[in-house]
Amino acid sequence: MKMSSIHKKRFTRILLVVSLLLCILYFSFARLRTPETDNQQLLGLIIRGFSEVHYAPQPVDDSFSEKIFLEFLMRIDFNKKAFTKQDVISLDQYRKTIDDQINAGSFEFFNEVMKIYKERMNQAYRYSKLPLESPISFDIEENLETDGEKLSYAADSNALKDEWRKYMKLQVLQQLNDEEERQQKAKAKSDTVKIKSFEQLESESRAKVNKSNEEFFSRVSELEENDWMAIYLNCISNIEDPHSEYFPPVQKQNFDIQLSGQLEGIGAQLQQRDGDIKIMNIVPGSASWREGQLKANDVILKVAQGNQEPVNVEGMRLDKAIQLIRGKKGTEVRLTVKKPDGSILTVPIIRDIVVLEATYAQSAIINSGESKIGYIRLPEFYLPMGQEGGRSSAADVEKELKKLKAEGVAGIILDLRDNGGGSLQEAVKIGGLFISQGPVVQVRPRSGKPNVMYDSDPSVVYDGPLTIMVNGSSASASEIVAAAMQDYHRGVIIGSNTFGKGTVQNIFNLDNFASRSANGAPALGSLKITIQKFYRINGNATQLKGVIPDVILPDPYAEIPSGEKEDKYAIGWDEITKAGYESLRTNFDIASLKVHSEKRTSSSTPFQLIDEQANDYKLRSKQSSYSLNYKKFSEHQKELDAKQKKYDAITADTALVAISNLMVDMAKVNSDSTRVERNNQFLKNLRKDVYLDEAAKIVLEMQ
Repeated sequence: MKMSSIHKKRFTRILLVVSLLLCILYFSFARLRTPETDNQQLLGLIIRGFSEVHYAPQPVDDSFSEKIFLEFLMRIDFNKKAFTKQDVISLDQYRKTIDDQINAGSFEFFNEVMKIYKERMNQAYRYSKLPLESPISFDIEENLETDGEKLSYAADSNALKDEWRKYMKLQVLQQLNDEEERQQKAKAKSDTVKIKSFEQLESESRAKVNKSNEEFFSRVSELEENDWMAIYLNCISNIEDPHSEYFPPVQKQNFDIQLSGQLEGIGAQLQQRDGDIKIMNIVPGSASWREGQLKANDVILKVAQGNQEPVNVEGMRLDKAIQLIRGKKGTEVRLTVKKPDGSILTVPIIRDIVVLEATYAQSAIINSGESKIGYIRLPEFYLPMGQEGGRSSAADVEKELKKLKAEGVAGIILDLRDNGGGSLQEAVKIGGLFISQGPVVQVRPRSGKPNVMYDSDPSVVYDGPLTIMVNGSSASASEIVAAAMQDYHRGVIIGSNTFGKGTVQNIFNLDNFASRSANGAPALGSLKITIQKFYRINGNATQLKGVIPDVILPDPYAEIPSGEKEDKYAIGWDEITKAGYESLRTNFDIASLKVHSEKRTSSSTPFQLIDEQANDYKLRSKQSSYSLNYKKFSEHQKELDAKQKKYDAITADTALVAISNLMVDMAKVNSDSTRVERNNQFLKNLRKDVYLDEAAKIVLEMQ
């Protein structure tokens, strides 16, 4: 999210002060530079940066120290397979002294943790090898808890050894079950398939797990001091808030990396957190976006090149994992991912180059009886960024609105589902397309009064019935537009609760404050800092709470805790003075719309399945303990597969929504085969969209 010009000026003044302070800090270390003093300088820059610039900096005190203590141990041993209870007790002396170490430029806690960790990982390697040396019996009744937050540290080395035995057994069990399923599917297709015995499959599964295990420990051993230091410094950064982060030079190159665009890949933005490689966003128009199964918050477990053996990427450095995922256009990569509900899914994706046009606003017509309804999909809030001929999301939405008005539509649906945000200025302009002059959002800096951002254009591009579709991945700028339309009573918000990100960040190159490149010193990296906070025009923050739709529709992930509010270090919710605005008089009654929608969805088979799916996912998300008995494990997996096939019926009706292109767009749509294919996929997905079908029904009732 970009800052307004007013806040850029304010921030520039702050930045000048910070620059002077940081330069003083730099010169104090410049004379005797060693790896240790480099880290001291880096730590000082980070702490000073947060102290002077962060929206709500935390005091570096005992409480801050305890958070670092717990967070760092959790991040480097997220599944509690390295440290014993005695190790943690021995480290407890540092629990409330890390703040003093930070102020003194000391890394005593970090050094002691790494000393014990490296010893334990050598021990863990030996423990992990033992279970794979001979055939494993899967008849014993035992379970393994896989959620690190539910686990306790092993009491001693013997207990830790047994944990590794069960952990490796689960790895083999999962591999064995997959091999058995593949064999059964192959047998169903052909009578000539050579069937392997259970013993053969077990032996091959152990060999594959052993190879993957060797690769994992090899990756851990290859991590350098700087890699571990980056994890430690990022712990400190994330404790300020989840969107403030430290990026070492190599990770900065991959920050918000789009595995697309200039690179050929899948089109996903990745982040490494707590030992996981997590998908932050799916790039609109990318291969992942078109494939449809990969979503934000999915955790990547394995990466395979086509039908080749998958590589386990758990614990892998982000840049290394990205190298496996990237590839030439037209080649296949298979990602094994863990969904928020805990289910495991393998997603095949054909790598491609992001088609920029697919990121732009796009419209269509829904034919509902004698009425036409306009549909606009906006994947993100983009702006020209100084490029000649660059496109603006506000200008594009305005153009689509005018085209739809010319078609005589009875109402318009603005689809902001999965829209993670973008330009603040564009959000204000898009809100202004539906109202006359007035405030759209309030932005509060660290100090001073909130800045009210207005739509100053008295004209209204579209004043008819309006619904805005949102979901749990609608964030930031999407929440600003939805909230403003809700506060004005200008439209009806439908879907599920939005993400709840109501903050602004800026990225600072730390080398700019130290002039290290001139001295031939290694680069320091970058720091992303939260500097502002958004508020609705009614005075409430969008932070944590997001936007609650007027009409809430069933959501498969409704019962799984998600969004900004689930992060323990998220900045809190509050409220400020209401901006000066008046709600509009409307012809629709939200209470009535809600009652009618609930009546329709409660009798709808797809929505009934979604409700069932939500309850199922809720139960599944809590089940983090696995049976190590082959029969029980296999039966459970078959049960999950059967349920998923049942839920596939939600999108079985491929002619649910009668949607088509505008006639004025047909010449462009048919101009080349690539556009034709992309447009066909666009319409195909919408025709079976049960949420869009319900949104269209709501629009018709608003007249």
